[in-house]
Amino acid sequence: MENSSGHAGAQGSSPMRFIFWLSGPLSLFIILANLFIILGILCNRKLHGPASWFFLSLLSADLLAGAALPFIPRMQFEDSRGYHICFFVHVAPNFLFLALLANLLVVHYEKYLCISYPLHFHCFWVHRWVPLCLLLTWVLPLLFACLPVLGWNHWGPSSNCSYHQVFPTAYLYLEIYGFLIPSILAMAFMSIRVLRVARHQLQEIKKVLRSVNQGQGPSELEQQLELRHAKCIASLSLIFLVCWVPYVAGLHVSVLAIQNRSFIDKYTLLILTCVGSSSAAVVPITLGFCNRQYTQFWREVVAKGCAGCRARCCERGEAGCQQGGTSQSGASCLQAEGVAPAPS
Repeated sequence: MENSSGHAGAQGSSPMRFIFWLSGPLSLFIILANLFIILGILCNRKLHGPASWFFLSLLSADLLAGAALPFIPRMQFEDSRGYHICFFVHVAPNFLFLALLANLLVVHYEKYLCISYPLHFHCFWVHRWVPLCLLLTWVLPLLFACLPVLGWNHWGPSSNCSYHQVFPTAYLYLEIYGFLIPSILAMAFMSIRVLRVARHQLQEIKKVLRSVNQGQGPSELEQQLELRHAKCIASLSLIFLVCWVPYVAGLHVSVLAIQNRSFIDKYTLLILTCVGSSSAAVVPITLGFCNRQYTQFWREVVAKGCAGCRARCCERGEAGCQQGGTSQSGASCLQAEGVAPAPS
């Protein structure tokens, strides 16, 4: 009996170690990246507005979802936890990922209004009632996530802790096809509309430039605008293919695994769950790094640090000018950094 139980414990610990080494680094990266962008926004006084508050809420939800990422694959296993602990372990990560999707949807909607209606977007309720909108993005996912706690579950007196007992199949279908997939499609639709508006504005700018530069080829400004628009299309397409496609594929594989538990190998299911969940959590990080305003504070810190290091190196070079003849190079370096005055 002792040998068989030890063998079972070794089999049970092997997937747990696999989950730890797979989801641990992903979770740490998501947490640190969100903290990096959050501090960059908070330390930049120019970004204290409604758009920044929406994005800060999104980053906070993404940070919490990243912290809950290691617990997502563990839902595939049964355990002997009690009722309250079991429901908390399953409901809390589900709520955090639902809040992440809700905040992403609101951020896309706010950007869509700003670009599509640049003169009237301040009149929409999203900007007039920012606290209420932020509250709804957290309360509505919480209410939906708590439906199993309120009685929509398969829990029995002798049930083990597993997502089969906590989440009914109808609830999972409603969550995936009633909230998650429509939210992703809505974000894709709004992104396409924003690109169409940007393309129309680009054509108008090019008409004005061509009317000014008659008889000449495409100007450098036109080429830069075209390149920037192409980069936007490429980045949005890459986000959809790299982030959302694995997430949607993981959702469908999970649904098939619910219907037939022998449909897919255990480790393959764990990999798809970790990669799909982490790919969705990487979307806010990608949007944050694509916006130069959100990283401006850190770029200024790095620039000041580099300037200080260069000034100290130049001072050392000037101190050894008699030996190596570096006084002129040191003085010119100091002048370039603004430390030493230029000669009259």
